Amino acid sequence: MKLKSILWITATAVTLLGSTYISQAQTKEKTVMVGGAPMYPSKNIIENAVNSKDHTTLVAAVKAAGLEETLAGPGPFTVLAPTNNAFAKVPKEALNNLMLPENKAKLSSILTYHVIPGKWSTAQISKAIKDGNGMYVAKSVQGGELTFWMKGKDVYVKDAQGNSAKVTVADVNQSNGVIHVIDAVLMP
Repeated sequence: MKLKSILWITATAVTLLGSTYISQAQTKEKTVMVGGAPMYPSKNIIENAVNSKDHTTLVAAVKAAGLEETLAGPGPFTVLAPTNNAFAKVPKEALNNLMLPENKAKLSSILTYHVIPGKWSTAQISKAIKDGNGMYVAKSVQGGELTFWMKGKDVYVKDAQGNSAKVTVADVNQSNGVIHVIDAVLMP
């Protein structure tokens, strides 16, 4: 009976020490809160995005477009991530239509328009804007152009249709890139 007690105490201690070590390792990472969830730099874009309550529509769209594996891949990617409120600005019928299997290619085109190859911090984007006399044009993975500019210290991006989005949460680092949360859906 004493042996069982000693084994139980040892197993409990090992479990507690192990979970404490993992917890401490995670808290040592510089996380950013997005949608009520910490975004861990050691996790990839998909592993983090699925935890954000502000990005459930984006995650559903990524799944519908079949882009999960791509965005979980090595990258690096810079993702301009529209919030649920940004998607709410899109007419509901149009959004529902995009989510249909027969519109997978169009949805994929819109989503990959929100992705820029490489890992671009806001400091790098701001420098490119300054070097470009107030504007920086980036080519998206989809092939279209996105135009960045600044208003005060805020970074904005304009799509091919002339619509603008503000970066509301910047530099959410991921293991395979960076996410910048934006307040509008961009259209190629």
